[in-house]
Amino acid sequence: MYKTLLFLLFFLLVKICSAQENTLSPEAKISVLTIGPGTSLNDSFGHSAFRILDINKGIDVVYGYGEYDFDAPNFYLKFAQGRLNYLISKEDFQRFYRVYVYFNRTIKEQTLNLSHDEKQKLYGFLIKNYKPENRKYLYDFFFDNCATKIKDVANVSLNNGITFHAPKHDKDASFRTLIQNNLNRNSWGSLGIDICLGSVIDKKATAEDHMFLPENIYKFFNNAVIKDRNKPLVESSRVIFSKKELPVSNGFLTSPLLIFGILGALILFITYKDSKKNKRSIWLDITLFSITGIIGVLLLLLWFATDHKGTHQNYNLLWAFFLNLFMIPQLFREKTNSWFVKYIKFLIILLCLLTLHWIIGVQVFAIGLIPLLVALFVRYMYLVSHFKK
Repeated sequence: MYKTLLFLLFFLLVKICSAQENTLSPEAKISVLTIGPGTSLNDSFGHSAFRILDINKGIDVVYGYGEYDFDAPNFYLKFAQGRLNYLISKEDFQRFYRVYVYFNRTIKEQTLNLSHDEKQKLYGFLIKNYKPENRKYLYDFFFDNCATKIKDVANVSLNNGITFHAPKHDKDASFRTLIQNNLNRNSWGSLGIDICLGSVIDKKATAEDHMFLPENIYKFFNNAVIKDRNKPLVESSRVIFSKKELPVSNGFLTSPLLIFGILGALILFITYKDSKKNKRSIWLDITLFSITGIIGVLLLLLWFATDHKGTHQNYNLLWAFFLNLFMIPQLFREKTNSWFVKYIKFLIILLCLLTLHWIIGVQVFAIGLIPLLVALFVRYMYLVSHFKK
């Protein structure tokens, strides 16, 4: 009996200490940190996080969403399938600060205009989220990422009492435009995004949808109002660290537009030589049909075999046509079946449809692909005339 009472007393003391440790003092501050873009594609869109600062309690920690769970089984497969659970992270502010200063990324801070109860509610929500059983969540680049979580958690603390107003110079835009505004359109990262993501991201994003980007969280929070108090959500803003401007190398010599321009010119040159000699470079046709077919299969898998929402309805399949792989045996023959000429005409029609989709805005395609698409069109036209002879 005596041991049982001691155990209960110890358990009660632990609970009390834990509750006190997780209770903020009246002087505590909660702010949103916005990290500027980095040099890699993965860092091009910045990062958002909460900072909890309570000098009286010795607390200065940062909570952020979107951390990779490298210990997850079948990590790369789940990542490719869009079924990978991400984590909420927690780290000391000074370490957080040093990391982003080291990588020369701007850090901006917005102190939120919250009551003590609201701060406690937000902090308690983060503590609960960080528990092992709650840390994992299914990530979505547009609707459930490191930035949208900031908006959602802030709304939790204020019982959905935040009114977001679009920034003064905010313009209507599609998700693709919002992404590409953070990238160089003539870069390999931009090219990959435009090839892998489908027409679903060419739809107009609502004003609040703009907040899937950390920089837009910063802008929208600066204009947000707490409804019941009619007060601004942000009490004060400051720049903790400004990145140092470094010379940027001109990457045009390795850019997609130049590389595909050279490849397109090579295809056109070979096609011209073939027409003069009334022959066909079989190796070129096999290469083109193989590459476009393989890319087409990958795009189909991204659309139908993964949970990535942004890869749906991808009309890059109009040039990267998966059936090209099955047509390769025909290319080895000097005299092909009559239906094969009709198939190539069908490929030409698909390229025309792609152009129409681009013009009317159904889907925006990568500018780096233009030389390749022109070369494919000319090559297909030549194949039709060649096989008809």
